[in-house]
Amino acid sequence: MSIKQLSVFAENKEGTLADVTDAIAQAGVDIRAMSLADTQDFGIVRLIVDDIESAKQKLNENNCFVSVTEVVGVAVNDEPGGLARVIRLFADNGINIDYMYAFISVSKKNAYVVLRVDDCKAAEDLLVKNGVTLINEDDVAKL
Repeated sequence: MSIKQLSVFAENKEGTLADVTDAIAQAGVDIRAMSLADTQDFGIVRLIVDDIESAKQKLNENNCFVSVTEVVGVAVNDEPGGLARVIRLFADNGINIDYMYAFISVSKKNAYVVLRVDDCKAAEDLLVKNGVTLINEDDVAKL
């Protein structure tokens, strides 16, 4: 049930992020979540989009280096402790989180978290067993 994330390796210079988002817009793709991590020379733009193949194709056409990674999407109760419960499950069961980022929807019932872990299947099985709601690419497209 994992979802696919685009990772775009981008030079850390003026206008690069605009070029990435322009390419995605030209593809008619909607960005659902986004994270940017940088170093002095390069950055990684991580994106959850509603049409990963179209976005990837357009980014490739614009000479962007793009990779697709599987991540776990989790709906957590949008209340104090909602995220802590999920993180504690991972810690108590030996699942390391490489990185994560979050976004909220207009419903305000849930917040959504994207997690990159070593073993998506093990993480998903653990979450489902503990009553945590997972989201898939169809769910993301509907947000």
